[in-house]
Amino acid sequence: MELYVDVPMRDGGTVRIEPVSRNIFRIRHGADFRFPEASLVKYGVVRSDWPRPEFACEDRDGIVSIRTEHAQLKVNKGDGRIAFLDEQGRMLLEETQRQAGANAGFAAEFALADDEKLYGLGDESRHLLQKRGHRAKMWVKNVDCYAPIPFLYSSKGWGMFLNTTWRHFFDLGYQKPDRWKMFAKRGELDYYLIAGADYGELLDRYTDITGKPELLPLWAYGLTFVCNQQANAREMLDDAMHFRREGIPCDLIGLEPGWMERHYDYSVDKKWHPDRFYIPGWADKGPQTFIGGLERLGFKLSLWLCSDYDITYQEEKLAGQKRTAAEPEAPVNGDYNADDFEQDLRAHAPVYMDRLTKRDEPWFRHLTAFVDQGVKAFKMDGARQVNEHPDRKWGNGMDDEELHNAYPVLLNKQMYEGFREHTGLRPMIYTSSGYAGIQRYAATWAGDTGGGPKPLISMLNHGMIGHAHASCDMDVFTPEGIHFGFLQPWSQVNSWAYWRHPWLLGDKLLPIFKYYAKLRYRLLPYIYSAAHTAARTAMPIIRSMPLAYPDDPASDRLMQQYLLGESLLVAAFTNQVHLPEGTWIDYWSGRHYTGPADIVAEVPDDRGGPLFVKAGAIIPIWPEIDYVGQKLLDAIGLHVYPHGSSEFTLYEDDGETFRYRNGEIALTRITCAADDNEIRICIGAREGQYEGMPGQRSFDLQIHTDSEPADVRLDDHKLRPGAEWHYTEGSIRLRVEEETGKRGPRCIRCSLRA
Repeated sequence: MELYVDVPMRDGGTVRIEPVSRNIFRIRHGADFRFPEASLVKYGVVRSDWPRPEFACEDRDGIVSIRTEHAQLKVNKGDGRIAFLDEQGRMLLEETQRQAGANAGFAAEFALADDEKLYGLGDESRHLLQKRGHRAKMWVKNVDCYAPIPFLYSSKGWGMFLNTTWRHFFDLGYQKPDRWKMFAKRGELDYYLIAGADYGELLDRYTDITGKPELLPLWAYGLTFVCNQQANAREMLDDAMHFRREGIPCDLIGLEPGWMERHYDYSVDKKWHPDRFYIPGWADKGPQTFIGGLERLGFKLSLWLCSDYDITYQEEKLAGQKRTAAEPEAPVNGDYNADDFEQDLRAHAPVYMDRLTKRDEPWFRHLTAFVDQGVKAFKMDGARQVNEHPDRKWGNGMDDEELHNAYPVLLNKQMYEGFREHTGLRPMIYTSSGYAGIQRYAATWAGDTGGGPKPLISMLNHGMIGHAHASCDMDVFTPEGIHFGFLQPWSQVNSWAYWRHPWLLGDKLLPIFKYYAKLRYRLLPYIYSAAHTAARTAMPIIRSMPLAYPDDPASDRLMQQYLLGESLLVAAFTNQVHLPEGTWIDYWSGRHYTGPADIVAEVPDDRGGPLFVKAGAIIPIWPEIDYVGQKLLDAIGLHVYPHGSSEFTLYEDDGETFRYRNGEIALTRITCAADDNEIRICIGAREGQYEGMPGQRSFDLQIHTDSEPADVRLDDHKLRPGAEWHYTEGSIRLRVEEETGKRGPRCIRCSLRA
């Protein structure tokens, strides 16, 4: 079966159409029938191993139509313009103007419907979520544009991924209100069109192209603390001890560039600072090192890095391509010339401008020594990832204009794959910058921009392109900053040059910090289950209101609130909250509200912002711990907020390896059905298993209801009030033990008083 259809145009050039799935078409414009592969495909960031769908092709009246089971693409043979339709023949997207030619860049313009909304583009703007009327410059730049992602999608059911690394632009109804346009001065027009019934389907299918978010190690969803940059090994260990003495849970301790012998060492010859972080050469690994001390306290260690390394040599090697360096390799003995009487090779051998890169050494190789000593994570600074290199010719032959956008994703790809291959464990690589595909390789933080409302918008925009692990530096000096900082996909306190240590916050802020840190760790099974959902579907851990409630007319303006998972609504830096349709419960007071409604939330003095629970929520809760893995979690809590019919699936695995990819996961499905007379909760038997799974599990149920039950039954056995269940402070409490060998659910039935 043919993999593509080439459509020659009467005005010159060719349009190549590749149906890569039943819902996705790839469209390329070329000056002839030669289509060199795009770098993101060649380097494995964009998928190439598609199970090609069946499709039909028809050529009639100057229009070539390619139809799959779920979508159709029409190409005008005269000028190459396309029309994209769904399976019912409904027009999704129609091109109005096109310009594409050899070495002339490209421009493609499309019609916008009157009520059409546009979303996507990643962290390229921090002042809006709905992008219609916006003009975007897609170029990685420090602070201004950390992670532009050329994926755009519409309320009309289409998505578009532009497969380019060149500097390019989107005009989304800015110049012409009824048109949107993508254009670049260099590069070829190469893009994917996606059909989907809703935003969730479009995200899922976009990440079929660029990859699903991978799970972080379970401990990475806890708290990361980055020490003051002048800290030495003893002071770092003192910080770790302070966390334990204060009872503040924390898992990852990070070091800034002061850990290196040479400050801001970009090379592959970096070493520990001989005074601050002395490790004797005769015992450079093991329990006697400061890393061993951290491990015994339950901490992992993270190191700060920056890179100006030419990672394209390794990408070319991985792609099986011949090296395309701008200059030839230096000859071993020099070129012989009879007239070169003196043969002074020292002064006349080839000179390479890049004195940093070792062409046959992958970037990650020099880091394996630190990993072998116990380093578990790396913080990739924006330094050199976000910098322009105007006169640099990269080893693969590219100018910086072509590689600049791709550099962050390729660097973090090599970090991710290097750690995975060396250890067999999930990496925790986190970076401030990125491009298409970054969701596969790294977590991100919002750069050196603090922890306020603008970083929140950046995180929401990251989520809207399927990137699940976005965060920002926590503002620990306000209750609002602490509230927001702990209710994120992952949480980080970055001291850097400052003193953001929790125990230095004073009498008011320290208890608030402790409370939220413990709340976060109790919520880890809920957050980790949301991370599993993201790894399967690309639905992010924190979800903007347009993504979660696209039919609510207020959603687009709501940039200071979001859903954490499916059931927790968080507002940050404001007490004005829009509650979508449904019933919502104030987490602090227990008060019920009916949406849609705009309210002014009442926040207690010892809390930092509004937090609401969606009625029907089922939220698994861990007991208090100091760090992930401290003890076997054979008993966990379940907070249930009965309302109609609802369900939740608890995902568990070993938390460190990639065995979850092979199905080594335990799933527990929990359902709840409630009416005025009865609450019925069923806890399914665990399905599947993983190494280290508790042999026996019990659940401490807390069923939130204003009605005291007349009786409570477990599997039709009536429980004794006061002994086997009790009702207090608006909730029914009881413990349910998993029955060994039983495959069916354990069901709790609460009959309510009239």
